[in-house]
Amino acid sequence: MFSTIARVFKTPDLRRKIWFTIGIIIVYRIGAFIPSPGVDYGNVQMCLAQGETQGGLYSFVNMFSGGAMLQVSIFALGIMPYITAAIIVQLLRVVIPRFEALQKEGPQGQAKLTQYTRYLTIALAALNATTLVSLARTGALLNCNLPIVPNDNLWTIMLMIITLIAGTALIMWLGEQITERGVGNGMSLLIFVSIAAGFPAGLGQIWTTQGWRTFMIVLLVGLLTIALVVFVEDSQRRIPVQYAKRQIGRRTVGGTTTYIPIKVNMAGVIPVIFASSILMLPQILIQFNQPDPTSGEQPAEWVIWLQQYFGTGSHPIYMLMFFLMTIFFTYFYVTITFNPQDIADNMKRYGGFIPGIRAGRPTVQYLEYVISRITFFGALYLGCLALIPLIAFVLINANQNFPFGGTSILIMVGVALQTVKQINAQMEQRNYEGLLR
Repeated sequence: MFSTIARVFKTPDLRRKIWFTIGIIIVYRIGAFIPSPGVDYGNVQMCLAQGETQGGLYSFVNMFSGGAMLQVSIFALGIMPYITAAIIVQLLRVVIPRFEALQKEGPQGQAKLTQYTRYLTIALAALNATTLVSLARTGALLNCNLPIVPNDNLWTIMLMIITLIAGTALIMWLGEQITERGVGNGMSLLIFVSIAAGFPAGLGQIWTTQGWRTFMIVLLVGLLTIALVVFVEDSQRRIPVQYAKRQIGRRTVGGTTTYIPIKVNMAGVIPVIFASSILMLPQILIQFNQPDPTSGEQPAEWVIWLQQYFGTGSHPIYMLMFFLMTIFFTYFYVTITFNPQDIADNMKRYGGFIPGIRAGRPTVQYLEYVISRITFFGALYLGCLALIPLIAFVLINANQNFPFGGTSILIMVGVALQTVKQINAQMEQRNYEGLLR
């Protein structure tokens, strides 16, 4: 293993890219601990030490920010506005024909869609920053009585909002710099770092509160989950495709055999993000419809009902809804992003066909049949992964930032595999031997 790492750093160009990527990651992690202007950093740390912020309302977003959101730092919004904007732009391709045309134009169209994603990221960052500052000013963010923003005048609030928006723009720029001049996909690596940053604290809390036996069980479950994710993420159904021979001038082209790779998990982690975002809505309603504690009033009946079933994330109805919504959004996202009609048309245009299947409509029906069967197992796989932190919350009383949660493991393993494959490809361009053997 050490010799393999040494070979990586012996390649000058690759070594320079790796050090550049590490430098950007260090800057990103430093920004996660720089408090926003107007924030009382001491009070924030005291509120976090009280442990009253554990729960499902902000833990998912806080995980993607690497803990920066509850620190109310300049990078408090993290990468979530960009992720949301990228998903929205991708879904709008189905609704807006112009976006679909840009997608098919190649690099120029992709550059235009990337520009739209940037604009939408800034707009979403402004909306999220306003909400976050409002929650911090009222104390609802950390569920603490200590003043997080002691001087909450208009100028301080506006400066905090502008700072958070600028922090999101800087994170987006850092991610693009890694993609262009570093190793791997920049945005994915920043998400990887954000999630990995919470692992030591999560494991340390389990060791402290539950003991070493529970710690070892959690570690074993985590390793098994990682092995399962690696196995499923690399699994695919290969549909064979043959191309007929054609005579173009004096050349004979075609006559080759290839395949269409269909992954078991084509949707990635996006269905889990969709389901989590929707199930956050009842918790937000609960948060904003609590009566004044000094008045002695009781919450409304519908607020009590939401609090009972959707407030903590540990109720069986909440888990069932999370599981079913994950399955639904898996089918929804695969249906939008994978178009069998376009694949069948392209195969027919270049003289390709699936052995035993006629070109045209029969090919479309066959692809739809295969995708529906594979997506079923992929949806069950995602649903079970999504329930891991919720089950851990009930069984071992862990917080919902459970380090080996299905979503976090899925993202980390996917990013790690993608980055290792890219490093391996760059090494093979310069040497006969790559990183992987």
